[in-house]
Amino acid sequence: MFRTTRVVDENGNITVQDPPIARLLFGSTLMGWVWLVVRLFLGYQWLEAGWGKLNNPAWVGDKAGVAVGGFLERALTKTTGDHPDVTGWYAWFIQNVALPNKVLFSYLVTFGEILVGLALILGLFTGLAAFFAGFMNAAFLLAGTVSSNPWMFIVATWLVLAWRTAGYIGLDYYVLPRLGVIFRRNTEPAS
Repeated sequence: MFRTTRVVDENGNITVQDPPIARLLFGSTLMGWVWLVVRLFLGYQWLEAGWGKLNNPAWVGDKAGVAVGGFLERALTKTTGDHPDVTGWYAWFIQNVALPNKVLFSYLVTFGEILVGLALILGLFTGLAAFFAGFMNAAFLLAGTVSSNPWMFIVATWLVLAWRTAGYIGLDYYVLPRLGVIFRRNTEPAS
């Protein structure tokens, strides 16, 4: 199968190196072009969803909370039967946290989708944006909504794994080094 290398540093700490396929997929800048396409596609999906909500008064505006309230009420109807789509603990969260704050959640979902979409399209804090994309997909799945959420969750997870190179062709290339995160060469010898 794949051969991994075990590296011991001067302090005796062991690091298990990634296998070659993982280094190629998640650590090689050559894959930056592939991740760019994936990022743009997923980012567009989130931006389009958020933009539609932004222009809908039931999400943002004088009727804010109506749409998310309806969504959450439908989720609560999926808590019964032999094989409920919504688990008890998530139903408790919906009933006691989300529904009483449906206006806040309406704005959080709308602007969260827009921000995630923009960040993925621009390649800005790509790993973080992909994490929050997956988080929102998981919340929708826990509420019993399948739709496009499973494949979007999978793609977001891949982008989280490839965070070092997924934004390489994007603003991460310029922003992350200024923050001291990645893309810098360590020229000083270890002390």
